[in-house]
Amino acid sequence: MFDAVDALVASRSPLPPAEERKRLRQAHGLTLDEVAAVLKVRRATVSGWESVKKSVEPRGPEREAYARLLNKLAELYPVPAAPDPAAPAMFTGRSDLAEARTLPTETPPAAAATAEHETTRTAPASAAAEQAAPHPARPTRSTSTSHRTGARKTVPAGAPAGATDPGFENGPLAVVDGQVLAYCTGGLVLDVPSRSIPALVDWTLNEAKLGQPKLSGPGKDADPLLVLTEAALKRYGLPTALTHEERIAGRIPEDHKVIRQLHRADWKLTKRGLGPWARIYRPAQGSERNCVQLCVPSWHALDARHWGHAAQLPPAELTRVLGVYASRVMTPRGSTAVTGLELMTALHPPTRASEPDADGKRHSEHDPGSLGKDPVDCAPCEAPDGHPLLKDLPRFHVRGPAEKLFEEAYDWARPMTDAECTLRHLVGIDVNMAFAAGANGLPVGLGAPTHVEQPVFDPKLPGSWLVDLSHVDLSRVKIGKDKWADLEASLLPSPFTPKGERPEGLAWYATPTVAYAVELGYEVRPLEAYVRYDNGRYLDGWYQRLRDAYLATMADLGVYTDMAPADFLAAMDGYRERDPELAAVASAIKETVKGGLGKLRERPRGDGWRPGQPWHALSRPTWRPDIRAAVISRTRINLHRKIVKHAAFTGQYPVAVLSDCVVYAAGGPSPLDLLPYRAGKPLPGGFKLGINPGLVKHEGTQSVLWGEGVRERFNAPGLNLARYIKDGTVTDLDNGE
Repeated sequence: MFDAVDALVASRSPLPPAEERKRLRQAHGLTLDEVAAVLKVRRATVSGWESVKKSVEPRGPEREAYARLLNKLAELYPVPAAPDPAAPAMFTGRSDLAEARTLPTETPPAAAATAEHETTRTAPASAAAEQAAPHPARPTRSTSTSHRTGARKTVPAGAPAGATDPGFENGPLAVVDGQVLAYCTGGLVLDVPSRSIPALVDWTLNEAKLGQPKLSGPGKDADPLLVLTEAALKRYGLPTALTHEERIAGRIPEDHKVIRQLHRADWKLTKRGLGPWARIYRPAQGSERNCVQLCVPSWHALDARHWGHAAQLPPAELTRVLGVYASRVMTPRGSTAVTGLELMTALHPPTRASEPDADGKRHSEHDPGSLGKDPVDCAPCEAPDGHPLLKDLPRFHVRGPAEKLFEEAYDWARPMTDAECTLRHLVGIDVNMAFAAGANGLPVGLGAPTHVEQPVFDPKLPGSWLVDLSHVDLSRVKIGKDKWADLEASLLPSPFTPKGERPEGLAWYATPTVAYAVELGYEVRPLEAYVRYDNGRYLDGWYQRLRDAYLATMADLGVYTDMAPADFLAAMDGYRERDPELAAVASAIKETVKGGLGKLRERPRGDGWRPGQPWHALSRPTWRPDIRAAVISRTRINLHRKIVKHAAFTGQYPVAVLSDCVVYAAGGPSPLDLLPYRAGKPLPGGFKLGINPGLVKHEGTQSVLWGEGVRERFNAPGLNLARYIKDGTVTDLDNGE
């Protein structure tokens, strides 16, 4: 009885606030997984105990053990006393980024560092003087009890691990503010003595120890990235915002004083000049590269559609966002689209060093499995309008399906049936990283195409095929070995066209589309094809790195790969509010996938271009519209395959499909009211809830009355409701677009 009384009392043990619980765990260097394992609970449970917004409290024996843990940690790491504003700040080494955020506003780290350095050194008057008398990159630290001897270093949740290469020991990037401080990953803050952009570049290359090791053996180390805040722009004589004309041009004028300073110091800029993303370099000397990247958030370098609110973050928080992205993906090289394309090259460099010749010398040679260093021409059917291959076509000629490969994502919708109108809800489900999943394991061409007449279709051979698929009847399809299904074809989109319309004759298709027609049980006889005998799974490493980055980031946000369906839906509900900074990283990773694939068929951008003339992107070996078409084709086919399996098993058909989002009419508001789970297991080959690429999450739910009302209001029976299912706001039509 006494033991029961003790347990009852302990079950109500007082606990510190959620913020303090998190601080104590991090101060001892404990992960959520470690605490969860000791307390025999799930990781998400511990995360909930530390969440300010969720206010979840432990119960029973877990509370007693958790309180004991926190009491022990509180003895080791008491709350730091607030520093006296009148006392001089002390700096002894690396600062903890999480603790730097808790310093009083009247003595921020930047201001304290400035006060200290102003009394200990005098800045040189010119870049030349700085080069003559270089200042070491001195790390600074904020005073904290967690930095005493024997204590583990505190690192913010989701912060990347420090670089192991001694040349890059301070991480891949730094955010430079106007208080002569550079915020690096892991909480490090460096003193920046430079008073001009040329001197800043010299300091970065010679003393800052910034950069990132190469991702592949034959590759190159990533150049250091400097992110300039508005205060830093003022310090170095740059505008804090671009004018309308400068935004259109994408750079500041060539006669700007900072550009003149760079030229006088023998620094060069790439053709895109000094804009939101800039590269300042000198010609490489042997294997040594002399290049620094600049990122200017206030010049719209970090697109809010891709990076969320990252551009408005203070330096320390912005360092965390970009640092996590750099450690898990790569150091940003520009927009997420540019970085996605650069990641392909970084993982598969075009050349490598050969074996030593007779004289013992090595030479540059083609790296097998890469796209090479020289661009290749696409097939005429793969060329977008305006391409030089099409310059002999009549001026206003419109190419049809028999002349142009048109593999795009779905944009299909249909009117609801009477039975569907009797249901109450429209439930949207969205495929996680659908295009990344479409790239996984996909053979793509590595070289130029070969034209073949009357070919025999080979589903393993990448290419573009001219074939008639109009005979494929979706009312009876093969869904397994010797297993056929009868379906309502009128309620299904065609898998062969983006608009879901049944093809009417000959058309060009990528290999995955034609292979799906064979899979459905129908014969195909191509008339001609452009095939690529030199092929490989070029995108596998790219997919794996982005997948791992996404899953690791979502795990930090409390969403894991092995969760039960109901737990997964609960974890996804409001995950962005748990850590908005890491949510911005997750968003950027997803946009890296889409943007990187889009860059494979980059179109001309101004510069006086006219149809029939080449544009800059064509000079890249990574300008490969055939690879983009193959990935989109496979993604669309993967989605259609799941739709067919779902229809054959449940009799439910989609109301609308947009890219990777599918909308169904359902009796309840949850995906669990729609998806067939038996004993916790999903339909084989159908939709499955989960965070892995290719699995689905809840996109949104609206009422059937909402859907019919929107279509009636705008007199659009075929309006694609998947476009608005997330929050029900029909913005495009409201604006008259």
